[in-house]
Amino acid sequence: MKKLVLAAMMAASFTAAQAADIVDTAKSAGSFNTLVAAVQAAGLVDTLKGPGPFTVFAPTDEAFAKIPKAKLDALLKDKAALTKVLTYHVVPGKVMAASVKPGAVKTVEGSSLMVSAKGGTVMVDKAKVVKTDVEADNGVIHVIDSVIMPK
Repeated sequence: MKKLVLAAMMAASFTAAQAADIVDTAKSAGSFNTLVAAVQAAGLVDTLKGPGPFTVFAPTDEAFAKIPKAKLDALLKDKAALTKVLTYHVVPGKVMAASVKPGAVKTVEGSSLMVSAKGGTVMVDKAKVVKTDVEADNGVIHVIDSVIMPK
């Protein structure tokens, strides 16, 4: 009986530890430090910690490293431009990979990004989706290999 209670307590604490919003999920992954810093610089933390749901196409640190340092530094200092770029990576609602259909998808930024699939590879604009369905309390993250820019 003691073992059963202990197992139930451990399962409950593990489930509670797993439950996190989009920002905390990105932080704990360890590969989105630049994205998290950009979200903080743009003042979007509270939004992405909100109820959502949101679908975030999240560029990794390696994706941000593809941007020349001077251009990235300038972007991080321009809150309006940074907000525009970051909200272009967010789609309203929780869209799991199995539900994604090729075509234009309206972003929180206001314009549409283009989703395409060819030979098992899914692209969002010119970024390759490298990991899907990283679930958070308030949405889902799909990992991409490049930062996508609104038109």
